[in-house]
Amino acid sequence: MEAALADGEAEVLDLDKARARKTDPGSAMPRPFAGDDDDAETIDDTPATDAGPVDMAEDIPAEILVRRRERRPILADWARSWRGFKAAVRHQVKDAGYVLAYHAVRSPKYAAKTALWAPVGLFRGIGQALHWATAEEGNWHLRQAAAQRGEADVWLKLDARRQRQSSWRWWVLAFFAAAIVAGSITLYMGPLWWSIAAGAVAVPFLATRGRPADKPLTDRVTEGTRYRKLTAELVRRALTSVQIGAINSAVGKDPKAISFPMDIHRDGPGHLAIVDLPHGVEASEVIARRGRLASAMRLPLDQVWPETAPGHTGRLALWVGYEPASQMKQPTWPLLSESAKVDLFKPFAFATTPRLDTVAVDMMFRNFLFGGQPGSGKTFALRDLLLAASLDARAEIRGYELKGVGDFAVLEPVMAEYGNGFDDETLAKCFGFIEWLYEEARRRSKRIEHYARMGKAPENKVTPELASLKGSGLHPLVAWFDELQELMTSKYGKEAGEILEKVIKLGRALGIIILIGTQIPDKDSLPTGITRNVNSRFCLSVADQTANDMILGTSAYKNGYRATVFRPVDEAGWGILRGFGPGAAAVRSFYVDTIAATRIVVRAVALRMAAGNVPTFPAEREVGPTHSVLDDLARVWPAGEKSAWNETLCASLAELRPDVYGGWEAAQLTAALKPHPAIKVADVGRRIDGKPVTRRGIKHTDLLSAIAERDRKRSKD
Repeated sequence: MEAALADGEAEVLDLDKARARKTDPGSAMPRPFAGDDDDAETIDDTPATDAGPVDMAEDIPAEILVRRRERRPILADWARSWRGFKAAVRHQVKDAGYVLAYHAVRSPKYAAKTALWAPVGLFRGIGQALHWATAEEGNWHLRQAAAQRGEADVWLKLDARRQRQSSWRWWVLAFFAAAIVAGSITLYMGPLWWSIAAGAVAVPFLATRGRPADKPLTDRVTEGTRYRKLTAELVRRALTSVQIGAINSAVGKDPKAISFPMDIHRDGPGHLAIVDLPHGVEASEVIARRGRLASAMRLPLDQVWPETAPGHTGRLALWVGYEPASQMKQPTWPLLSESAKVDLFKPFAFATTPRLDTVAVDMMFRNFLFGGQPGSGKTFALRDLLLAASLDARAEIRGYELKGVGDFAVLEPVMAEYGNGFDDETLAKCFGFIEWLYEEARRRSKRIEHYARMGKAPENKVTPELASLKGSGLHPLVAWFDELQELMTSKYGKEAGEILEKVIKLGRALGIIILIGTQIPDKDSLPTGITRNVNSRFCLSVADQTANDMILGTSAYKNGYRATVFRPVDEAGWGILRGFGPGAAAVRSFYVDTIAATRIVVRAVALRMAAGNVPTFPAEREVGPTHSVLDDLARVWPAGEKSAWNETLCASLAELRPDVYGGWEAAQLTAALKPHPAIKVADVGRRIDGKPVTRRGIKHTDLLSAIAERDRKRSKD
């Protein structure tokens, strides 16, 4: 039979074909399950009726049935991890200790109130016992009504019933009175502690009976807004208070537009709520309004931590701590352990999350940018990476601290090159170091090509085996710059920025790791070519959105990754870490003071001595003459001069060391400088008595570059 359709006519179906389709597993559409189009709270689990197929279970794919049969864990999340268990126990113990201390301080007040109300409770209890024995309250209303109606017989019957009830109550009361007297005599005759124990129980009980109903013996323990346990209603109310129109309109139509795919549960030192936002609302919109969310929950900002949850962009993970993150005690850095070692090819602990989970980072094939205003903890976070690198005996560490306060001096025993200051001499050496890095990258590229032909560098980049191979020249090279803006805003800035950008692009696969720290991340202080090519970023406290996005990348602030919420000094070490995982995360770098850093450096030196890789400074390598023409030129250089004539320098050298430089002329100095290609002897013009005079001389910057190059070569010998 064929189905025929016409205007005003019904459809005629072939029953045989309809039955075939019903029994064909491939023809039926599987029933949707929670998590596809509907929320877990709104799935209709009612049986199918005639409007749909009954045997839907036969048509559902096996993987969906397995998903439906997924069992809940026997233990809660906080009890299945040692971290969560410790956090829960610590929280409960802390609260119990707080309550005990609170009441202990007020114990004299409680004792006075107990002594005041206990006698009242005693007499009130005696009166209540006598009143109970008379049984007056039993049928008092009935007797009163009979008396008002003048029904004497009824009243007498009711009173006789009261008397019968009262008679046995008096016997009960007498029994308890005798028991109390006997107990009192026993306590009086027994040990003293019996009486004390009985009094400790009886007196508070009598005081409780005697106190007014609105005056409890103990004060209420108030903890303010330190912690509010998460509930679905609290989360819904908070989300509808952050002024996102799509959320409010969806909840207005359906209160279950905000749903919870799993129960709110403990997670470390706090509670975690996984929330499915209304359709079309992204979690990043809520993250961007973190301040409003904390305000809606009446909690400090650093106690509320929203982030995107796995699954889809509309799923929010809202974690609320037991207390503000700035007040939580951070665990000890694992690298402080005496047995800790680091392999730069593998991740190591660097920071902790607000939940006190450890965040691990790896350094190989990465370049890092650390940014933050003064007091944000940027220097100490950068120093953590250098301390970790020092525990890899293969790593060569070189860098310049352009702030001049010596925060990195503790690492000097494991550094092959270290400069400290923002004077012209240090800046020139730093610029020379960047030039050397570019030449080192070119040298390493040839080495990589050589080993790639031998099959030892399959991806044309440094491998752990090549880094460990003696003489390969491909060991990890960590080059760091703190307060790089000092160099970039100097006369060397433009050229230094161009060369450093090339090093960042080329060096990643060659084992060269660049670490940059800066307070001012604008385009003048840090060229955009550098920031664009840095793949790992840590933005600590910054003052505004512009600085935030310059460090973390465009639209980071809009997407809710805001380091502006952290306060310098008070929340030092807190920041947004980006480049590890699909998104950014708020973390706190481990704080390591100078004493603890010294212990790490001592262990690092021991590891390097065992590996035969301890850098030795030039002063310890000098043999034979204790003077150097380069060093002596630096000592006698005319203050404030960018260039000098050779004959002027020879006269100053002769005054410094007459036995060595006595009789030197310009030609002899030129010959002595030939082994140093960085120094170019050229014409230097001066005006003498208003007339231009040109003689052979050298530039101060060339001299400083030659000294830096010499020191690098000595440290590699």
